Amino acid sequence: MTTKSQYKTKQRAELTAYLMNKAGEHVTVSDIVSHFEKKGNPIGLTTVYRQLDKMVEEGLVNKYIVDGTSSACYEYINSEHHMDGNISCYHCKCEKCGALIHLHCEEIEELMKHIEKSHSFVIDPRRTVFYGLCDKCRK
Repeated sequence: MTTKSQYKTKQRAELTAYLMNKAGEHVTVSDIVSHFEKKGNPIGLTTVYRQLDKMVEEGLVNKYIVDGTSSACYEYINSEHHMDGNISCYHCKCEKCGALIHLHCEEIEELMKHIEKSHSFVIDPRRTVFYGLCDKCRK
């Protein structure tokens, strides 16, 4: 028989595996809960939030709160998908379809360095979102 702590460890491992499989993508708590329900292995909403909060604290997952109306997004941090050298990952959100797009750009990095040096302000790339229209919605 499994003890409660072993059960949580198993759920943590399954959640981590799911997030690793989704590396480079943003998922919501609803996406995660739905995935495990479809597999016939449901994980409670509270458990998912608690585990994600721990993973964010541990630096395994980034949490993005894009605006006051959308659900928070989570992303497994994988150097191959999230960072390109020392270039941070910023985000673009389409105001029409809601798509959240990764943005890796050396010029934005230069702008961030300028803002820090000239204006004594450090911008958090995890909370930096540019709003506009994606290519699909502009057509």
